[in-house]
Parts: sequence; structure tokens; C-alpha cells
Amino acid sequence: MKHHALEQLQIVAEVDQDYPRQTMSRGERLERWAELLEQNPDRRLATLHQTEYQPARERAAMRGDSTPISVAFEDPVLRAAGLENDSYGEAKRFFELSDEQLHEVICYCHYGATVNAATAARHIREARSDWL
Repeated sequence: MKHHALEQLQIVAEVDQDYPRQTMSRGERLERWAELLEQNPDRRLATLHQTEYQPARERAAMRGDSTPISVAFEDPVLRAAGLENDSYGEAKRFFELSDEQLHEVICYCHYGATVNAATAARHIREARSDWL
């Protein structure tokens, strides 16, 4: 596949960037996230430190490289559905999770510096079943 800058493509083709977001239910978004993590179940992913002790504004802005949230953000399907970044607050909003549910997936206090992807996926599925 040959890659071109958007400006180059606009010279030879009409490029429509105004496309509707893909509609996914909460359950579909959570299931997609769990499936992405399970593609490499032994992968060690970074956690976020002491999410439960951070003021809400600071907690919402928390992020890290190679976290379970960043795995979701790397997915073009979830981004097309509206996932805007890989912060804690955006994951909470997009996946419709409570702080308690997201804490189980991502917090240092449960796993130390890293959590394996399969464990994060299991907690995501538990959060999904809590909703049903």
C-alpha cells in the first residue's frame, strides 16, 4: 500500500473528511476493547498510579504509554466511534464506566507497575456484565 499526504490526495481526488461516526453500543465498545487486549493476552501494560486518590480533574487527565486505554485508542474502529484520546477521563466517558470499574482495569494498587492484557480484558468484561 502506498501512503500519501492528504494534500497530495486532494490534488487527484475529492477527499471527504466529514464522515459520520460509527455507532456502537456500550456493550459493543467494551467487547471490542476486551478483544483487542486478548489479541496479545500476555502483553504487560502500564497502570496508572493511585487513580482513587487523585482529584477528579487530575484523574481525568491521567494517561500513560502502553496502557490498556492506549490499546483501545490505537484501534481505528473505536476512534471512528468517538474515542478521542487515551486519557482516563476519556475512557470513562467513552466506555461509560464508573471510577470504580475503570480503577479495576487500570490502577497500580491492584497490579503494580503493569497488568497483563488478559486480566484487563477480564475486568472490562465484568464491567460490561455489571451493566446488563
